[in-house]
Amino acid sequence: MSLQATLDAYKADFETNKAPPEVVAVMHRATADLVATGQAERALKAGDRAPAFRLSDPDGVTVSSADLLAQGPLVLTFYRGVWCPYCNFDLAALEAARGEIEARGASLVAVSPQTPANSRKAQRTGKLGFPILADAGGAVAAAFGLRWSLPEDLKRVYAGFGLDLAVFNDDTAWTLPMPARYVIGRDGIIAYAEVNPDYTRRPEPSDLFPTLDRLRRASAA
Repeated sequence: MSLQATLDAYKADFETNKAPPEVVAVMHRATADLVATGQAERALKAGDRAPAFRLSDPDGVTVSSADLLAQGPLVLTFYRGVWCPYCNFDLAALEAARGEIEARGASLVAVSPQTPANSRKAQRTGKLGFPILADAGGAVAAAFGLRWSLPEDLKRVYAGFGLDLAVFNDDTAWTLPMPARYVIGRDGIIAYAEVNPDYTRRPEPSDLFPTLDRLRRASAA
């Protein structure tokens, strides 16, 4: 089953069997409002220079984008948090594809505003072989044009599920990144970008392969 088919099946079950209609309506409205802002179209895209970053992994080790790019292309995915099942399916699909990504000379990292303890939990439960880096306050997400603020009715919905993002992210701002996936070439230029304001929609990991193959051929020329 494809990643998107898995997400669609989860969404259908959640909206039919687990969430009241009024909650589903709030979620749909928040997504539609975010789409309407056009923020996704203004986020960084292929051909733009990627912002450099230095972020910590769950063990407190600093990871530098410059160091990663010195080794080869970088696959960078922005992740809302371990509380988001769509994100967890997404990371699981990336983990399944990690061997093919690395075979193409690329490294893979995820970036999340959640606390390091929550990233550690996500890595452990998902058996991930790549790091989830801590983007405290969403500064790197903002540099890519991805950070957005949750509306009050969506905050109440999340609180009703027992999810207090102020605690989960150790940040009272209640902001999240739009899910996004990038391939950054060794020159720091974005070669592939997929940004979607609808968090239930994700590209297949295999969509990255043609770009990674092209970068590998170019480096060998």
